[in-house]
Amino acid sequence: MPILNVKVSAQRTPELSARIAETLLDLTTRVLGKRRDLTAVVITFVDHADWYVAGRSLADLKQSSFYFDVKVVDETNTKAEKARYIAEAFAAFEGLLGALHPESYVYVQDVRATAYGFGGRTQEYRHQHPEQ
Repeated sequence: MPILNVKVSAQRTPELSARIAETLLDLTTRVLGKRRDLTAVVITFVDHADWYVAGRSLADLKQSSFYFDVKVVDETNTKAEKARYIAEAFAAFEGLLGALHPESYVYVQDVRATAYGFGGRTQEYRHQHPEQ
């Protein structure tokens, strides 16, 4: 049930959106063990001229960047899984976007089960009532 909020310095195309979504669905399922059928991906494209690192635009630097956060229930993934996820995500985006600025970010956000949910129910409720 993770949701990934993605920002990418690139020109939007349906093909690139689909490739980013598929890459993140695969990675989130394979490395973090999350259910693909409950994972959502939201992508926002930002022009290179509007993305700055250390006061310089990515257009001037001739590089790309990305940022995404993924919300997962606290204590459902190990430090090693999260580290692998971040490393593989960076490599995947380098393959998708080309030359990446090192200031590209992945944030695996651990959230409390009592404060996170979907379909009107918290994850804590689902844990306490697995048959529903």
